[in-house]
Amino acid sequence: MTATALSSFDVFDTWAQVYDEQPNPLLMLEQRFLSQMLPDINGLHVLDAGCGTGRWLQFLAPRGAASLTGVDSSTKMLRRAEEKIGTTCSLRQGTCTALPIPDNRIDLVVSSFVLSYLENLKDVARELHRVTRPGANVFLTDMHPGTAISCNWTRSFTHDGSTEKLRVHGHSLQAIVNTFKAYGFELLANVQPAFDLEERKIFEENDRLAFYEESADFPAVYILQLQKKTLTSKFADASESSQSLRLSGGRYALGPSSAAEGSIEIERGHIRSLLAKGPVTGETQTGRKETVDLSRYILLPGLINAHDHLEFSLFPNLGVGPYLNSTEWAREIHRTHAATIASHRKVPKQTRLRWGAIRNLLCGVTTVCHHNPLSRELVAPDFPVRVLARFGWAHSLAMDPNLLHNFDHTPPNLPFVVHAAEGVDAKSAQEIFDLDRLEILDERTILVHGLALNHKAISLLNQRRSALVICPTSNQFLFHSSLSATLIKSINTVVLGSDSPLTSAGDLLDEINFARNEIGLDAESLFDMVTVRSARVLRLRNGEGRLRPGAIADLIAVPDKGLTPAETVAQLTVDQVELVILEGRVQLASDSLFASLPNSLQVGLQPLFVDGIRRWLRAPIESLLAQARKTLGRDIRVGGKKVEHASAA
Repeated sequence: MTATALSSFDVFDTWAQVYDEQPNPLLMLEQRFLSQMLPDINGLHVLDAGCGTGRWLQFLAPRGAASLTGVDSSTKMLRRAEEKIGTTCSLRQGTCTALPIPDNRIDLVVSSFVLSYLENLKDVARELHRVTRPGANVFLTDMHPGTAISCNWTRSFTHDGSTEKLRVHGHSLQAIVNTFKAYGFELLANVQPAFDLEERKIFEENDRLAFYEESADFPAVYILQLQKKTLTSKFADASESSQSLRLSGGRYALGPSSAAEGSIEIERGHIRSLLAKGPVTGETQTGRKETVDLSRYILLPGLINAHDHLEFSLFPNLGVGPYLNSTEWAREIHRTHAATIASHRKVPKQTRLRWGAIRNLLCGVTTVCHHNPLSRELVAPDFPVRVLARFGWAHSLAMDPNLLHNFDHTPPNLPFVVHAAEGVDAKSAQEIFDLDRLEILDERTILVHGLALNHKAISLLNQRRSALVICPTSNQFLFHSSLSATLIKSINTVVLGSDSPLTSAGDLLDEINFARNEIGLDAESLFDMVTVRSARVLRLRNGEGRLRPGAIADLIAVPDKGLTPAETVAQLTVDQVELVILEGRVQLASDSLFASLPNSLQVGLQPLFVDGIRRWLRAPIESLLAQARKTLGRDIRVGGKKVEHASAA
């Protein structure tokens, strides 16, 4: 909170002395949600308007902004901010109606718990429009005005045994949105979280549990994300024939620990807005809008599988371990399972690739890194999942004589993927050092498996800023071993892959389950490993792995058990994945959700029984089954799960 011309500067100067010491559940709740909503600020010019003692500046400082500026009217608040962050940002005295910032300078604004201290919203909106560039994002947060009235909340703080009350203005959310809309901003997100267990602890510690209980059913704060309009917005030319989609009624994940209630608006394959329940709305949308009621569901980002070999998804596990290394396994299966390998390879490759995509789709994966040549089928518009197209790769040091050539010919802005340290013997352990001598380890290198990594190798991996993809059930099958939680946590960048059914337990959800229950990785780490962290490692640029305005609309819906998004993913099973949306298009639906879809969204979905459960998939199911059965008979399994014809009745 910060001083304005309408409040005594002395009050805010006094507050500065105790602001950081007194626990505040409102600030804790806001921090939990807003920290998940902020975009990557690397290279942006960022303003904290009403920065107070620098709470958000401290959070933003290490995140690579081109410039970071804090403005506040209280000199003592600014002094406290300087003590926290030193010279990492520019601190200036000013107000939100007279910012000491040049015109068209700022790319992102955070204004936390400020508006309720300002009387004239128009002056604030006008000033923020002046200092921001077209396309800039503005995040406004404060105590929820409706709840403040309903629960008779007041603003005060205690200092030297006395209570100081603060003068506030209860601007309604609709008034805020309408004012900023009039000054060229559009509403992208309206999130209104209520207190939860994390905040309950503060109330308990301060003997105010009754206060928590009487307000627990009301939104405690609001977070508005607005954007200064541009003429080149991807939504600006939406026509009357442009179909849009609204997913309403459920919760949507903002991060591993935060989810909000409301609706997601999708247009042109991207998320246009995240809106809370209630009357506050953004722009009136053009075009035809289909609505899907997801009242009993939680929406999660589409999962990202960082390692697969899609053409092997019809294969069973081959081999009897343990082996010393992957080369030993490969030689054995070609010797002892030659007939099985030959029969499966008779299935047309394009058919096997599509079954590989279906294996991923069934478990909620929308993006896959396929560690094999990129064929035309994989980038076709009707392929069931997105396949990473821009990256370099080699099989491994032992099996690929073109490794160095492939690495040298991979553009420096793209990732390079290679199997490494896949075994338990000395030769496997040596591979990372051999790769380093070839100068193949750097910040774009992604190693797959890494079972033989020891502390020295991990230190080198971290020094080179390379990433690792682990496929735990595959390593367990081949080598009866997996990396320990301690070693995994010592690696700076780790993501998760499924590998193929030749060696894995089934799909990406099986890898998550094993990593949680057998290795002991925590739910939040696993959530990041299959969403935002994988997106960063694979250098995905369209917002994959997150639900936020402007991001590609890749989502999954699963029954809501009241858990955090991370705990939901950590416990997720295939039968719970009831809706998968890829770039705004429904790719998979359960029976119950299929029946509730508008007719236009049902078109193109075909039924398939998967271990006895019917799913509706956007894929040529009849044709794919027929082509697989020509060679393999009627017992067709995808990732170990039996798939069968299902009627539409």
